[in-house]
Amino acid sequence: MAGNNSSQQKTEAPTPRKIREARKKGQVPKSRDFSAAVILLSALALIAFIKDSIISSMQNLLVEYFSNSLTMDLPAENLPNYLFGFLVQMSLILLPVFIIIVIAAVAANIIQTGIMFAPQVLQPKLERLNPIEGFKRIFSRRSLFELVKNLLKIIIVATAAFFIVKGRLSEMLLMYFKTPAQLLVLIADTMLVTAFAGGGAFFVVSVFDLLFQKYEHIKNLRMSKQEVKDEFKQTEGDPMVKSWLRRRQRELVMNAIRQEVPKATVVITNPTHVAAAVKYDEQQMGAPVLTAKGAGELVQVMKKLARLNNVPVVENPPVARALYHNVELGHEIPVELYQAIAEIIAMVYRLKDKTG
Repeated sequence: MAGNNSSQQKTEAPTPRKIREARKKGQVPKSRDFSAAVILLSALALIAFIKDSIISSMQNLLVEYFSNSLTMDLPAENLPNYLFGFLVQMSLILLPVFIIIVIAAVAANIIQTGIMFAPQVLQPKLERLNPIEGFKRIFSRRSLFELVKNLLKIIIVATAAFFIVKGRLSEMLLMYFKTPAQLLVLIADTMLVTAFAGGGAFFVVSVFDLLFQKYEHIKNLRMSKQEVKDEFKQTEGDPMVKSWLRRRQRELVMNAIRQEVPKATVVITNPTHVAAAVKYDEQQMGAPVLTAKGAGELVQVMKKLARLNNVPVVENPPVARALYHNVELGHEIPVELYQAIAEIIAMVYRLKDKTG
């Protein structure tokens, strides 16, 4: 029983096949915080780069909007259209930021999971409706980790924002003496620096979260020793079946050798590594045909059968290797071997004429 329990414990690292199957189901290590941090920092970087242009465009748009609102006598029914036009212009000003957010979101996901298509994720799962499973998820170790992580994020980001604001407090106390334009620039700079500090801290936390998600993913995919053995049998084949197939293949090769070598015109050898039996009938064949071949121990078997049946054995390593590696059984020899095989067969015929 103890041995059975140990074989069922998930102590083994997941195999590549297990990881591929999980990926097909959409099970990949992914941190939503990492994606959010990348999106936030990308958007902030772009905003910092085009900040002056955004502020100038917004100032001009607001001045134009309020000036027209005060000077133009618009009917009440046209106000929604006027407001809609204002929102469209505001959206165009912020369009580069929206674009970089989309690009950053796609890039963050590709960085974590690569390009992935898993339609199984879209299939509804009835177990999600099970309240018992829901309580298990709520009070699981992952939920506890998420709670601690979120508290840690709030503390770190709030601390970073506090020190940024504290460092600029003296400047912010003089806001009353600044012009509206200067006030807008000060508020924008303070918000941007604070957001960068908080975003940087958030990014550091998200990197640790991503590492934890990868650790949890591998841990959840761990396999028992029996599962590893079963997968090996499925992918590589049952060792008993493979052994039976090897024996069966050897039997088929031996039967072919026993049938074809006695009828061959000549057996060409390496002399001990490979052997090839060639048959040629001038009346019935257009070219010599490879009828049997073997390597290793089969070479001696073929040579012995050839001698017992008065089939000449010729040692020619280059031709023997070429026949063994390049010609299939029952196929005519290739044109590039015609000359060599013709010389061997001619020598065999001359020997038969002398002995006959």
